[in-house]
Amino acid sequence: MTTAVAPLTVEDAETLVTVAHRAAEDAGVTVSVTVLDAGGHLLAFRRDDRAVLISGETSTRKAYTALQLNAPTADLVDAVQPGGLFHTLPTALDRPLLFIAGGVPVHRGGRLIGAIGVGGGAPGQDHGFASSAVRALA
Repeated sequence: MTTAVAPLTVEDAETLVTVAHRAAEDAGVTVSVTVLDAGGHLLAFRRDDRAVLISGETSTRKAYTALQLNAPTADLVDAVQPGGLFHTLPTALDRPLLFIAGGVPVHRGGRLIGAIGVGGGAPGQDHGFASSAVRALA
C-alpha cells in the first residue's frame, strides 16, 4: 500500500514565486521565476518588469531541466560536458534543457511534485533564490 502525496498546488506555486522573488529583490536582482507541476505544466510565473526578457525563457528551461532530471541544475553542469553522463541528453528530448544553476526540483513525501526555475541573476544567486523558496515551502 502506498500513501498518497499531495500534488503541488497553485497556492504552493505562488508561495514559491513570492519567496524567490522577494529573495532576489532583497539582493537587488531582477529575475523571472517559473514553477511547473510534476507533469511539466506551468503553475505560476513572474517576471520583474526590469528583468531582461530572455530571463523568462531561462527560468522556464531551468525548471523543466530540474523536473526532467529530478536534480538541481547546479548539480548537473559537469554531467553535460564532453564525456559526462548526460553529454548527449539535450538532443534526446523534445524540449531544450538548460544546465545553469537556478532550477530546483520540489519534493513532498519523498516524491517529485514539481520544479522551480529562477533566471536573471548570476547562476549562484538564481540557485540560492530557488533553493530558499523550496525550503520555505517545506
